[in-house]
Amino acid sequence: MTAISSASAAFTGEDPGNRLFGPVPDVTGDRGYADDHPARVGFFTDTSVCIGCKACEVACKEWNLLPMDDAKGTVDALGLTGASYDNTGMLGANSWRHVAFVEQSRAVDLPMPTVGLPGADGGQRPLEDPPVVHPGVPASATTAEQTDPQRTSSGDREIRWLMSSDVCKHCTHAACLDVCPTGSLFRTEFGTVVVQEDICNGCGYCVPACPYGVIDQRQDDGRVFKCTLCYDRLTDGLQPACASACPTESIQFGDLDALQARADERLAALQTKGVEGARLYGRDETDGVGGAGAFFLLLDEPEVYGLPPDPVVTTRDLPAMWRSVGAGAAMVVGLVASAFVGRRR
Repeated sequence: MTAISSASAAFTGEDPGNRLFGPVPDVTGDRGYADDHPARVGFFTDTSVCIGCKACEVACKEWNLLPMDDAKGTVDALGLTGASYDNTGMLGANSWRHVAFVEQSRAVDLPMPTVGLPGADGGQRPLEDPPVVHPGVPASATTAEQTDPQRTSSGDREIRWLMSSDVCKHCTHAACLDVCPTGSLFRTEFGTVVVQEDICNGCGYCVPACPYGVIDQRQDDGRVFKCTLCYDRLTDGLQPACASACPTESIQFGDLDALQARADERLAALQTKGVEGARLYGRDETDGVGGAGAFFLLLDEPEVYGLPPDPVVTTRDLPAMWRSVGAGAAMVVGLVASAFVGRRR
């Protein structure tokens, strides 16, 4: 365990590369861990196979003893929005996993009438896939590129449901960690970001610092909470509860480099099959947070899922800001000194 801030390296002069943003080859070693530290781990969430069962939400709450709350964070209240199957509404201090339900409707061109018996062509798209999507997951009706159960039609409208289990991104450059004055937030030996609830003083600086709006304060005592990527389970050699409970392996846990390679292959397979809008989110280490420890395969724009399209770590410009402040202060001191010297003459 360490309380070394990711901002400290940039200000000590031992970080000529300025690691407040940009790629970091070894984010765990950069925080002071020995060379034999474990490999960085994370989540790859493949939303194309998410069925919205919410097993991840339940497993997270059960393992971490999180109280029931509604979409506004009110504890011990059963929240029903009335407009969606989404009863948790958003990530919060008591909901560290949130399954988004997005319903889309768009006009489609109706097919021209054909000659012959209905279903003479079998009515089925040929299965061209190998028999599995991910290891252990058969290429059944859960695959988006085949029968696409998330899509149906009504009249001349095509309707589809997009489902995605959102979570803390465990950023390479975690602004929440940078601004924490007590060391409550720290980088673990697995490369994840964890809050120590017994050290948090409830200042709330980390809340606006998060570019994703993930970390949240509890209303009763003001302390902040978020996903720990089941740090206690990791230290016992177990995978996080949500990944264990996911029946379709939409949530995959493991070595981050291996997950990224698997995600690249999955994206290429979907794009080869003509799946529109497929893209990776949080995979690029040159993005505004240096890449995420929890990244996603989406089927539409990030905004559709409630994700910021181009998140940037909020501490990125701190060195430039401090340089400007220093230059301004030096100029003021110079003016005062020159005025004092001029008066004496």
